[in-house]
Amino acid sequence: MLPSPVSSNRRGTSQHLHTFSLSNLKRALNLLRARSRFTNLSIVILAGCFGVSFLYNLAFIFSSSTSLLAYTPPQSILSTIARNATLENLSHLVIVPGHAIWTGAQPDQVLDVDRWTLEEYQRGGGSYRISAFVEHIRRGVEITLKDDSSLLVFSGQVSDLGKYVRFANPPSRGQTRLQSTTTEAESYMRLATSLGLFHPDSERTPHETHFLRATTETYALDSYQNFLFSLARFHEITGRYPMQVTIVGYEMKRRRFEELHRTALRFPAHHFEYIGLEPSANEESARIGEVKNGYAPYKLDLYGCHDFLLAKRRARNPFLRFHSYHTSAPELAGLLEWCPDDAEMVYNEPLPWDVYE
Repeated sequence: MLPSPVSSNRRGTSQHLHTFSLSNLKRALNLLRARSRFTNLSIVILAGCFGVSFLYNLAFIFSSSTSLLAYTPPQSILSTIARNATLENLSHLVIVPGHAIWTGAQPDQVLDVDRWTLEEYQRGGGSYRISAFVEHIRRGVEITLKDDSSLLVFSGQVSDLGKYVRFANPPSRGQTRLQSTTTEAESYMRLATSLGLFHPDSERTPHETHFLRATTETYALDSYQNFLFSLARFHEITGRYPMQVTIVGYEMKRRRFEELHRTALRFPAHHFEYIGLEPSANEESARIGEVKNGYAPYKLDLYGCHDFLLAKRRARNPFLRFHSYHTSAPELAGLLEWCPDDAEMVYNEPLPWDVYE
């Protein structure tokens, strides 16, 4: 029996509806998938933009030049700091970089070669070289005593071990001193006190009164850090940065400080003075050594943070000491970390002494 026309028509309609439904379903699924792809892409783009913006803002906030968050040292540190009010208006920093360590304790031991730890190249100068160290100390104290607005900073870490660590066979006389942790700066302060330099017009007693306007900076590992770290140390003591800097050192190192270190720190030339005292009996040899091992390396590496000069810093820090200046002088954080791939590139962010220009 043939199916009735009505039945045949219904089956056809049903098949057509089924086909239509499948077609619409496929289109809907394709549309949903298309929208999903579009939505996912949008999310990825938006997330990327957000990430870039977030990183940019972090860099902006924490950059040394545009810091929006004023750094405050931890309370556990601040609670131990009580600055002397008489030091808060000081404006003149006098720096005496250290070159060796005096291990003596009495005035008559000051020029005794055996009371000094010296590197091999320094031993040739004998008492001539040692007298130069003492003269640096004397002159630094004299300048400070004449200017009531000045703070004297003896700067230099290099412990006894640091002096000998680069030599396979250190002098036998130094073997008993290798465990010393005395720094150059501390020994210079002890020498000045032993000679009564801070109170020249009064009768000195065994327990001389401490001279408030003199301190030590015990972390610097080279001449660049003598300058930079002393600026930071001045801030630790006074709560401000100096308007004037005077450095007392070897005459042969004048160009290194005036042309290279001052330029690297961008300290204004008209607020800077270098006082050079010539030390050595063999001046020509000393000058050649300065050019080869000091001026020339720093001319190629202004901040002393690459290769040859970096290796010297590592050798001079055998006790793995960390300085505190990121905390106590946060305005210098960018400069303290500045080590560009282009070793001759000068730091270009704002510095506290820019206002003196």
